[in-house]
Amino acid sequence: MVLVSIVPFRPRRILFLVAAFSALSIATCFADSLLVTAKKTPYDHQMARIQPVLNAPTSLHSVLPLSLVNQWIGELRAIPYSYSREWKTPSEVAHAPAADCKGKAVALYQRMRENGARNLRLVIGRRTPVSRCTHTWIEWTSASVTFVLDPTINWVAQAVNEIPENSYVPYYAFAGSRKYRAAAATPLYARL
Repeated sequence: MVLVSIVPFRPRRILFLVAAFSALSIATCFADSLLVTAKKTPYDHQMARIQPVLNAPTSLHSVLPLSLVNQWIGELRAIPYSYSREWKTPSEVAHAPAADCKGKAVALYQRMRENGARNLRLVIGRRTPVSRCTHTWIEWTSASVTFVLDPTINWVAQAVNEIPENSYVPYYAFAGSRKYRAAAATPLYARL
């Protein structure tokens, strides 16, 4: 004789399933990618030259106008592009006839830190999921708005909602002496 239960699932299992589905649906709605603290990255040796820039203390906190940040982005964007295997310091970028994404992003990072910007992350990843090479940009959160600052591609800062879908796929991020890796290779800004 086979006994068949009228209730195929126990109430605890139903509650567990509802909680699991809710958690999974909410997890895809987070705006930022999940950055996990990392002890080491594949870029540590290369970044030794710019570590003093990343670790430099921030000046007194001040409200940094977006118009000033956009001016700096425009100045760096105007520098012709030329790839370099090594990370250039901001001084080298200022005196060179050309710079790549790494040098431009580090120069902008330094200028913003010197002027009191906080919540900055230097990010290494891909511009798009199908990009052949890695790319470097800055992520800045100010007044509850997160901006992507890319002085190689863009002339001004872009807020999260201005970024095309599937753009800026992070691999690693650096904030001062802290290092992070992206938990999954998903776009930096997920769409709702």
